[in-house]
Amino acid sequence: MSLIHPTAVVHEGAQLAPDVQVGPYAVIGPHVRIGAGTTIGSHAVIEGHTTIGRHNRIFSFASVGQAPQDKKYAGEPTRLEMGDGNTIREFCTINTGTVQDEGVTRIGNDNWIMAYVHIAHDVQLGHHTVLANNATLAGHVQVGDWATIGGLTGVHQFVKIGAHAMIGFQGHVAQDVPPYMTADGHPLTVRAVNLTGLKRRGFDEQRLAVVRRLHRLLYRESLTLNAAIDRIQMLVDEPATGSEPLSDAARGDVDLMLDFLRRAERGIVR
Repeated sequence: MSLIHPTAVVHEGAQLAPDVQVGPYAVIGPHVRIGAGTTIGSHAVIEGHTTIGRHNRIFSFASVGQAPQDKKYAGEPTRLEMGDGNTIREFCTINTGTVQDEGVTRIGNDNWIMAYVHIAHDVQLGHHTVLANNATLAGHVQVGDWATIGGLTGVHQFVKIGAHAMIGFQGHVAQDVPPYMTADGHPLTVRAVNLTGLKRRGFDEQRLAVVRRLHRLLYRESLTLNAAIDRIQMLVDEPATGSEPLSDAARGDVDLMLDFLRRAERGIVR
Protein backbone atom coordinates (compact mmCIF):
# COMPACT_ATOMS: atom_id res chain seq x y z
CA MET A 1 0.00 0.00 0.00
CA SER A 2 1.35 3.43 -0.95
CA LEU A 3 2.07 5.80 1.93
CA ILE A 4 1.17 8.77 -0.30
CA HIS A 5 -2.57 9.37 -0.55
CA PRO A 6 -3.79 9.35 -4.17
CA THR A 7 -5.19 12.88 -3.82
CA ALA A 8 -1.88 14.34 -2.64
CA VAL A 9 0.15 16.36 -5.15
CA VAL A 10 3.85 15.51 -4.88
CA HIS A 11 6.13 17.06 -7.48
CA GLU A 12 8.35 14.60 -9.29
CA GLY A 13 11.39 16.63 -8.20
CA ALA A 14 10.64 16.22 -4.49
CA GLN A 15 12.81 13.75 -2.57
CA LEU A 16 10.93 11.72 0.03
CA ALA A 17 12.27 8.81 2.06
CA PRO A 18 10.37 5.59 1.25
CA ASP A 19 8.42 5.57 4.53
CA VAL A 20 7.26 9.20 4.48
CA GLN A 21 3.48 9.38 4.86
CA VAL A 22 1.56 12.07 2.97
CA GLY A 23 -2.12 12.66 3.73
CA PRO A 24 -5.04 13.59 1.47
CA TYR A 25 -4.77 16.77 -0.60
CA ALA A 26 -1.32 17.65 0.71
CA VAL A 27 0.96 19.52 -1.70
CA ILE A 28 4.73 19.02 -1.83
CA GLY A 29 6.87 21.17 -4.11
CA PRO A 30 9.82 20.34 -6.38
CA HIS A 31 12.67 21.45 -4.10
CA VAL A 32 11.50 19.66 -0.95
CA ARG A 33 13.44 16.88 0.77
CA ILE A 34 11.83 14.89 3.60
CA GLY A 35 13.59 12.36 5.82
CA ALA A 36 12.54 8.94 7.05
CA GLY A 37 9.61 8.48 9.41
CA THR A 38 8.09 11.93 8.81
CA THR A 39 4.31 12.29 8.38
CA ILE A 40 2.58 15.07 6.44
CA GLY A 41 -1.08 15.68 7.34
CA SER A 42 -3.98 16.31 5.03
CA HIS A 43 -4.05 19.64 3.17
CA ALA A 44 -0.56 20.59 4.41
CA VAL A 45 1.59 22.51 1.93
CA ILE A 46 5.37 22.04 1.85
CA GLU A 47 7.08 24.36 -0.65
CA GLY A 48 10.31 26.22 -1.29
CA HIS A 49 13.88 24.97 -0.90
CA THR A 50 12.92 23.05 2.20
CA THR A 51 14.77 20.23 3.94
CA ILE A 52 12.91 18.31 6.66
CA GLY A 53 14.65 15.69 8.77
CA ARG A 54 13.50 12.44 10.32
CA HIS A 55 10.44 11.59 12.40
CA ASN A 56 8.72 14.95 12.20
CA ARG A 57 4.93 15.23 12.43
CA ILE A 58 3.41 18.02 10.33
CA PHE A 59 -0.32 18.27 10.90
CA SER A 60 -3.18 19.32 8.65
CA PHE A 61 -3.24 22.73 6.98
CA ALA A 62 0.30 23.67 8.00
CA SER A 63 2.16 25.88 5.50
CA VAL A 64 5.88 25.12 5.54
CA GLY A 65 8.56 26.66 3.34
CA GLN A 66 6.55 29.37 1.66
CA ALA A 67 8.16 32.64 0.56
CA PRO A 68 9.02 35.12 3.32
CA GLN A 69 6.60 37.92 4.14
CA ASP A 70 9.16 40.56 3.30
CA LYS A 71 8.60 43.21 0.61
CA LYS A 72 12.29 43.07 -0.29
CA TYR A 73 12.06 39.40 -1.22
CA ALA A 74 12.59 39.05 -4.98
CA GLY A 75 12.29 35.31 -5.45
CA GLU A 76 15.81 34.32 -4.36
CA PRO A 77 16.22 30.57 -3.63
CA THR A 78 16.40 30.95 0.14
CA ARG A 79 15.90 27.96 2.39
CA LEU A 80 14.15 26.36 5.34
CA GLU A 81 16.00 23.66 7.26
CA MET A 82 14.19 21.56 9.86
CA GLY A 83 15.82 18.91 12.04
CA ASP A 84 14.37 15.75 13.57
CA GLY A 85 11.50 14.89 15.88
CA ASN A 86 9.55 18.14 15.59
CA THR A 87 5.79 18.44 16.01
CA ILE A 88 4.16 21.12 13.85
CA ARG A 89 0.46 21.44 14.63
CA GLU A 90 -2.44 22.70 12.54
CA PHE A 91 -2.31 26.00 10.63
CA CYS A 92 1.31 26.80 11.48
CA THR A 93 3.19 28.98 8.98
CA ILE A 94 6.97 28.68 8.63
CA ASN A 95 8.74 30.78 5.98
CA THR A 96 12.08 30.51 4.23
CA GLY A 97 14.90 32.99 4.85
CA THR A 98 15.99 36.17 3.08
CA VAL A 99 19.24 37.31 1.50
CA GLN A 100 19.32 40.20 3.97
CA ASP A 101 20.34 37.56 6.56
CA GLU A 102 21.92 34.13 6.04
CA GLY A 103 19.17 33.14 3.63
CA VAL A 104 17.92 30.30 5.81
CA THR A 105 15.30 29.76 8.49
CA ARG A 106 16.36 26.97 10.86
CA ILE A 107 14.27 24.74 13.11
CA GLY A 108 16.27 22.41 15.37
CA ASN A 109 15.24 19.07 16.88
CA ASP A 110 12.39 17.97 19.15
CA ASN A 111 10.47 21.22 19.13
CA TRP A 112 6.78 21.29 20.11
CA ILE A 113 5.07 23.90 17.95
CA MET A 114 1.35 24.26 18.63
CA ALA A 115 -1.46 25.42 16.36
CA TYR A 116 -1.42 28.76 14.51
CA VAL A 117 2.21 29.52 15.38
CA HIS A 118 4.00 31.77 12.88
CA ILE A 119 7.76 31.44 12.37
CA ALA A 120 8.95 34.20 10.06
CA HIS A 121 11.92 34.45 7.74
CA ASP A 122 15.42 33.91 9.10
CA VAL A 123 14.26 32.73 12.53
CA GLN A 124 16.78 30.50 14.30
CA LEU A 125 14.91 28.12 16.61
CA GLY A 126 16.98 25.79 18.80
CA HIS A 127 16.14 22.37 20.22
CA HIS A 128 13.45 21.20 22.67
CA THR A 129 11.50 24.46 22.60
CA VAL A 130 7.77 24.86 23.20
CA LEU A 131 5.78 27.45 21.26
CA ALA A 132 2.19 27.57 22.50
CA ASN A 133 -0.84 28.37 20.34
CA ASN A 134 -0.68 31.59 18.30
CA ALA A 135 2.86 32.48 19.32
CA THR A 136 4.36 34.71 16.62
CA LEU A 137 8.07 35.05 15.90
CA ALA A 138 8.95 37.96 13.61
CA GLY A 139 11.88 37.93 11.22
CA HIS A 140 15.43 37.23 12.42
CA VAL A 141 14.34 36.16 15.93
CA GLN A 142 16.65 33.73 17.74
CA VAL A 143 15.33 31.27 20.34
CA GLY A 144 17.66 29.17 22.49
CA ASP A 145 17.32 25.51 23.47
CA TRP A 146 14.57 24.54 25.94
CA ALA A 147 12.90 27.96 25.80
CA THR A 148 9.11 28.15 26.26
CA ILE A 149 6.99 30.85 24.64
CA GLY A 150 3.43 31.25 25.90
CA GLY A 151 0.29 31.43 23.83
CA LEU A 152 -0.62 34.63 21.96
CA THR A 153 2.88 36.00 22.52
CA GLY A 154 4.41 38.29 19.92
CA VAL A 155 8.20 38.50 19.53
CA HIS A 156 9.62 41.58 17.76
CA GLN A 157 12.05 41.16 14.88
CA PHE A 158 15.73 40.62 15.78
CA VAL A 159 14.90 39.76 19.41
CA LYS A 160 16.87 36.99 21.11
CA ILE A 161 15.33 34.66 23.70
CA GLY A 162 17.89 32.77 25.74
CA ALA A 163 18.10 29.07 26.49
CA HIS A 164 15.77 27.81 29.24
CA ALA A 165 13.87 31.11 29.31
CA MET A 166 10.11 31.14 29.70
CA ILE A 167 7.74 33.81 28.33
CA GLY A 168 4.29 33.94 29.90
CA PHE A 169 0.91 34.11 28.20
CA GLN A 170 0.30 36.98 25.79
CA GLY A 171 3.74 38.51 26.20
CA HIS A 172 4.93 41.47 24.11
CA VAL A 173 8.62 40.78 23.64
CA ALA A 174 10.49 43.79 22.24
CA GLN A 175 13.87 43.28 23.96
CA ASP A 176 16.11 40.27 24.55
CA VAL A 177 15.19 37.85 27.33
CA PRO A 178 18.28 36.38 29.06
CA PRO A 179 18.73 32.64 29.55
CA TYR A 180 17.11 30.91 32.53
CA MET A 181 14.65 33.74 33.27
CA THR A 182 10.84 33.83 33.44
CA ALA A 183 9.24 36.95 31.98
CA ASP A 184 5.61 38.04 31.75
CA GLY A 185 3.27 40.98 32.28
CA HIS A 186 2.57 44.24 30.47
CA PRO A 187 5.07 45.72 29.99
CA LEU A 188 7.11 42.54 29.94
CA THR A 189 9.25 42.11 33.06
CA VAL A 190 11.59 39.39 34.27
CA ARG A 191 9.94 37.96 37.38
CA ALA A 192 12.24 35.18 38.56
CA VAL A 193 14.44 32.28 37.54
CA ASN A 194 12.70 29.49 35.62
CA LEU A 195 13.40 27.09 38.49
CA THR A 196 10.71 24.56 37.64
CA GLY A 197 12.03 24.13 34.14
CA LEU A 198 15.64 23.89 35.29
CA LYS A 199 14.84 21.27 37.93
CA ARG A 200 12.97 19.20 35.35
CA ARG A 201 16.10 19.25 33.21
CA GLY A 202 18.32 17.96 36.00
CA PHE A 203 20.13 21.11 37.16
CA ASP A 204 21.91 20.28 40.42
CA GLU A 205 22.02 22.56 43.47
CA GLN A 206 25.25 24.29 42.48
CA ARG A 207 23.94 25.14 39.03
CA LEU A 208 20.67 26.42 40.50
CA ALA A 209 22.61 28.56 43.00
CA VAL A 210 24.72 30.01 40.20
CA VAL A 211 21.64 30.83 38.11
CA ARG A 212 20.03 32.53 41.14
CA ARG A 213 23.21 34.58 41.51
CA LEU A 214 23.02 35.58 37.85
CA HIS A 215 19.46 36.74 38.44
CA ARG A 216 20.43 38.80 41.47
CA LEU A 217 23.25 40.53 39.65
CA LEU A 218 21.04 41.41 36.69
CA TYR A 219 17.83 42.29 38.50
CA ARG A 220 18.27 42.84 42.23
CA GLU A 221 21.44 44.87 42.75
CA SER A 222 20.63 48.00 40.72
CA LEU A 223 23.65 47.53 38.46
CA THR A 224 23.96 48.83 34.94
CA LEU A 225 24.13 46.10 32.34
CA ASN A 226 27.87 46.60 31.82
CA ALA A 227 28.52 46.52 35.56
CA ALA A 228 26.43 43.35 35.88
CA ILE A 229 28.44 41.71 33.09
CA ASP A 230 31.68 42.56 34.92
CA ARG A 231 30.35 41.07 38.15
CA ILE A 232 29.15 37.94 36.38
CA GLN A 233 32.60 37.51 34.82
CA MET A 234 34.04 37.56 38.34
CA LEU A 235 32.07 34.41 39.19
CA VAL A 236 34.53 32.61 36.94
CA ASP A 237 37.65 34.74 37.32
CA GLU A 238 37.53 35.27 41.08
CA PRO A 239 35.38 32.69 42.89
CA ALA A 240 34.34 33.71 46.39
CA THR A 241 36.75 32.66 49.14
CA GLY A 242 35.69 29.38 50.70
CA SER A 243 33.24 28.47 47.95
CA GLU A 244 33.62 25.23 46.10
CA PRO A 245 35.01 25.46 42.55
CA LEU A 246 32.42 25.74 39.83
CA SER A 247 31.65 22.51 38.02
CA ASP A 248 32.08 22.46 34.28
CA ALA A 249 28.30 22.60 33.91
CA ALA A 250 27.94 25.63 36.20
CA ARG A 251 30.81 27.38 34.45
CA GLY A 252 29.03 26.66 31.18
CA ASP A 253 25.90 28.35 32.54
CA VAL A 254 27.89 31.49 33.36
CA ASP A 255 29.59 31.47 29.96
CA LEU A 256 26.23 31.07 28.23
CA MET A 257 24.85 34.08 30.08
CA LEU A 258 27.91 36.21 29.34
CA ASP A 259 27.82 35.36 25.66
CA PHE A 260 24.11 36.20 25.48
CA LEU A 261 24.47 39.54 27.25
CA ARG A 262 27.41 40.60 25.11
CA ARG A 263 25.41 39.86 21.96
CA ALA A 264 22.25 41.64 23.10
CA GLU A 265 21.63 44.38 20.54
CA ARG A 266 18.15 45.52 21.57
CA GLY A 267 18.85 45.67 25.30
CA ILE A 268 17.47 43.12 27.73
CA VAL A 269 14.10 42.92 29.43
CA ARG A 270 14.58 44.28 32.95
